[in-house]
Amino acid sequence: MNKLLIVIDMQTDFITGALGSAQAQAILPRVNAKIAEYKHGGKKIIFTRDTHDTDYLNTQEGRSLPVEHCIEGTPGHTLVEGLDAADCEVFDKPHFGSLELAERVAQEGGYEEIELCGVCTDICVVSNALILKARLPETKITVDAACCAGVSEQSHNAALLTMEACQVNVVND
Repeated sequence: MNKLLIVIDMQTDFITGALGSAQAQAILPRVNAKIAEYKHGGKKIIFTRDTHDTDYLNTQEGRSLPVEHCIEGTPGHTLVEGLDAADCEVFDKPHFGSLELAERVAQEGGYEEIELCGVCTDICVVSNALILKARLPETKITVDAACCAGVSEQSHNAALLTMEACQVNVVND
């Protein structure tokens, strides 16, 4: 089966930095195990990076979440230390979800399943899962709940329920 793994925003600022959490730190070993599984199977992996510039606080998102994070060129923008991203594509996205990423994946074509993991379940993971589902309605979109962390446990679970309602396959591997 031709599968693609998209690892969402496993960046320093979301794991140990400005918006980091114990839940995000706890999923790192499971995310690395999933990456190893895909690499061993010769499957493609794309890492996304939330990417902002220095005027972040003047954006709509910055006014709603006034915590500078993932500013391009800063240590917080980098993929978190200990994440095995060697030989994988890195895709910078300026918003929660990326239409450009979904279009690129659609143009590559041939994926029977696209699996997502990472942070934050309730913001960027859900946004990208729903965009991919809308762009590729006949492709199986899967989210591994055990390899995701949300802003809170409650919002993580709410996002999982939302994705299931929209026919995203939610697993807990």
